[in-house]
Amino acid sequence: MKSIRIGSGAGTANDCIEPALVLLEQGDLDYLFFECLAERTLALASLRKKHDPSKGYDQQLENRMGRLLDVYKKTNPRTKVISNMGAANPLEAARVIKRLCRERDLDLNVYAVLGDDVSEILNKFYEKEVMETNRPLSAYKDSLVNANAYTGCTGIVQALKEGADIVITGRCADPSLTVGPCVYEFGWAMDDWEHLGCATIAGHLLECGAQISGGYFADMERKQVPDLWNVGFPIGTIYEDGTIEISKVEGTGGLINGMTVKEQALYEIQDPANYLTPDVVADFTSLRVEETGKDKVRVTGGLGKPKTGLLKVNCGYFDCYIGEGEMSYAGYGCVDRAKMAGECVVKRLERNLVKYSEIRVDIIGCNAMYTDEIESAMQIGTPAECRLRVAARCADRENAEKVAYEVEALYCTGPAAGGGARRLVREIISIASVLIDEREVELKLVKV
Repeated sequence: MKSIRIGSGAGTANDCIEPALVLLEQGDLDYLFFECLAERTLALASLRKKHDPSKGYDQQLENRMGRLLDVYKKTNPRTKVISNMGAANPLEAARVIKRLCRERDLDLNVYAVLGDDVSEILNKFYEKEVMETNRPLSAYKDSLVNANAYTGCTGIVQALKEGADIVITGRCADPSLTVGPCVYEFGWAMDDWEHLGCATIAGHLLECGAQISGGYFADMERKQVPDLWNVGFPIGTIYEDGTIEISKVEGTGGLINGMTVKEQALYEIQDPANYLTPDVVADFTSLRVEETGKDKVRVTGGLGKPKTGLLKVNCGYFDCYIGEGEMSYAGYGCVDRAKMAGECVVKRLERNLVKYSEIRVDIIGCNAMYTDEIESAMQIGTPAECRLRVAARCADRENAEKVAYEVEALYCTGPAAGGGARRLVREIISIASVLIDEREVELKLVKV
């Protein structure tokens, strides 16, 4: 039975590059994908593009692809590369990659998939209800940064049909980076829902990189993972009947077993029977997970249903500024002194009429992750040191800066033994999501 081997080279924009190089050199891969986009990642990339039209792609693109192409130069692998590192500017990203190829005398076909940016037609959807807030999208129109639709695998499939060695997309859905090669290699129809469901499940298992091979799984004594520092990224061997085998390069660190696979299968799944993607509605409810060897797991039983015909559009918008300050306290009574310092900051902000819509006072190490009640019930004990963090949401930078400066003023006007002050003002981009008809989005393929 025909099968293909797909490696996951990244699960985040700032993921390690070394495991991907190991995959390319030793993984015997047909495809290597890099999943590097998140909602805010794309909005921030759009901001960079507004400041410089030649930017807006993944900030690690040149470093990552440069090192990858060095391996191509040395070993000439058969592996094709697919990635959404194009972010807000896939065309310019493809041009950068082509330049990197020329510098290494590599004759590789580089394609960009365009069309996910729907900002020019967004006014057609202003009356749609935002999923996160239940307000009309028009409420955000004056502060919008970007509008990008989650597209499916069709652009990738077409690029591979035309002979692409490297395919760069914008906001392609994460699992579609895997579905595309499967559709192309196995000749599946775009309404073969069961097989598309299986490929989507494979893509979901692989899309977060090391999360399925020990990263974000390791938990000291209860879930031991060997050599996590040298974690190997996963390989999915996908068969024409939809069977999936997850493995990694022999000799790399990490761990792949039934638990890691099950944890990743459930990751970010709201309804296991209806996992919505642009390509298919995948159904995880009949999955069977079987350990077949050391760091080898077989997954079967994936199902699929007809896609909804709708695409999710993420709209980044300017939300607010956050003014933030931190101060450390140590020794006997450190927690009480940190609490006193937090009270001082809040009262001084009120005295100075600093305007904010929300404020948090956290004692990191005590209540930043848990409430005081949960902290007490856990009976962990009193820390020998802690860190005060005060953060407030403000409509403008001026008030946010006042919050940050007030925490730093604790050096001389706060309780004893405070030190290590830090202050920061951040511009916050939030996300408003709406659903649109997939026929509104027209993908375009460009060979550079």
